[in-house]
Amino acid sequence: MYKRRSGILLHITSIPSRYGIGDMGSFAYAFVDFAAGCGQKYWQILPINPTDGINGNSPYSCSSAFGGNPLLISPEMMVIEGFLQPSDVNITVPFAEGKVDYASVGAFKEKIFNAAFRRFQKKTDREDFDRFVKAQQYWLEDFALFTVIKSVYGGRGWNEWPQSLKTRKPQALREFARKNSLALERVKFIQYLFFRQWHKLKAYANSKKVSIIGDIPIYVNYDSVDVWCHPSFFKIDAQGHLKFISGCPPDYFSRTGQRWGNPVYNWANLKRVKFSWWVERVAHDLEMFDYLRIDHFRGFAGFWQIPAHEKLAVFGRWVKGPGASFFKVLAKRFKALPIIAEDLGEITPDVIELMKKFGFPGMRVLLFAFNGDMNDNPHVPANYPAHCVAYSGTHDNNTIQGWYHQEAKPHEKANIARVLQKKFTPRDLHWTMIEVLMQSRAETVIIPMPDYLGLREEGRMNTPATKVNNWQWRLKANALNSRLSQKIARMVKKTDRSNL
Repeated sequence: MYKRRSGILLHITSIPSRYGIGDMGSFAYAFVDFAAGCGQKYWQILPINPTDGINGNSPYSCSSAFGGNPLLISPEMMVIEGFLQPSDVNITVPFAEGKVDYASVGAFKEKIFNAAFRRFQKKTDREDFDRFVKAQQYWLEDFALFTVIKSVYGGRGWNEWPQSLKTRKPQALREFARKNSLALERVKFIQYLFFRQWHKLKAYANSKKVSIIGDIPIYVNYDSVDVWCHPSFFKIDAQGHLKFISGCPPDYFSRTGQRWGNPVYNWANLKRVKFSWWVERVAHDLEMFDYLRIDHFRGFAGFWQIPAHEKLAVFGRWVKGPGASFFKVLAKRFKALPIIAEDLGEITPDVIELMKKFGFPGMRVLLFAFNGDMNDNPHVPANYPAHCVAYSGTHDNNTIQGWYHQEAKPHEKANIARVLQKKFTPRDLHWTMIEVLMQSRAETVIIPMPDYLGLREEGRMNTPATKVNNWQWRLKANALNSRLSQKIARMVKKTDRSNL
């Protein structure tokens, strides 16, 4: 990531498909072709771990740091690979276009997974599946147990299970596994489908010289297999109750701060075992992605810890994180650490020092450039260091056009020409901003797909501190046309960011 390159941010759920949600099917391959064809080096996605409706289907609220999201499995590819017949994926009522309907998609995919698993049980050649199960043994068996136990007990969290299962008594787990062996194998089979499709898609992207930037949430859910299996790595009491939760102090997105609700890490206990769980997590993700964007990177230097009983984030306090000791362990284990540090928000000198020590580039977001002193604002393109990743906006921002027409304050609009150092028209503002980013010193520029399309609020992926109507936006099938590809390619060539 040390040459002038650019990429596109587009989550898999947003890719077109016939089945109500973006998946790892032919349209994903078509997007890779599009990205490669207009000179893009990077395809950045959001987390692809399992999500649920309770947490608003947020990819940053996962039940496993290792498992894959079954909703992203392509029915089309399941037919091609022989796991389904074409008749299995017939759609009687077409899915709505433009937005993901998670409930309908989930019901449909459960139906086809059942059909595929019934067919799989009749197969005599299971060597590939058995190899997968063995290779993923660190997490897969526990993930299957967690998923099936949760299903058996009506979706209740692990802290509400019978005591012997809640506290992972070996005999109770063995007995449960014996009685539910078929259901456990079904969970493993679905994960096998996910990882089989994912690694094929990644290999295709790499063959086209497109590298994938994965997104790693620093925290996991309380009701997750990770907390159930490793309670000592989190700040919970002996009964499994949360003592402290994650969040952040007041910032750009919220005047009272954000109360995320995830358990925070017991870094002292993790350090005693040489950060083993985190090392396994990074090893797993380096197999999945070419680069890792770590969300809320500053949490490794210091994190905002809120007493679990408090309703507002403002009652939290900063607590020291593991710092360099953690990354030294990673550096010894891995030849390279291709990490992008999400360093937005309140950044203190210890965070900057940690990034410099290990050479991690930070982020710059152009939509944050229009407030404060233009000479000191790090998000003003004139102030970018070369070693950074510059974005027009992130999944948490409005689009450029949505921001301008619906959010920008008068003084922010007044600062646009000064920041960009260019004249602009509101209609073409997104292209002007993209060009300024491409011309900047930043080695890497990532543009969300809705900004390339000039979409307004309808292209927004997430509004922080809300739990409804998020993570739903989908790309129209005809959006990736040759005219757009040629326009991006010309800009890439003009600004010396070609992947050729």
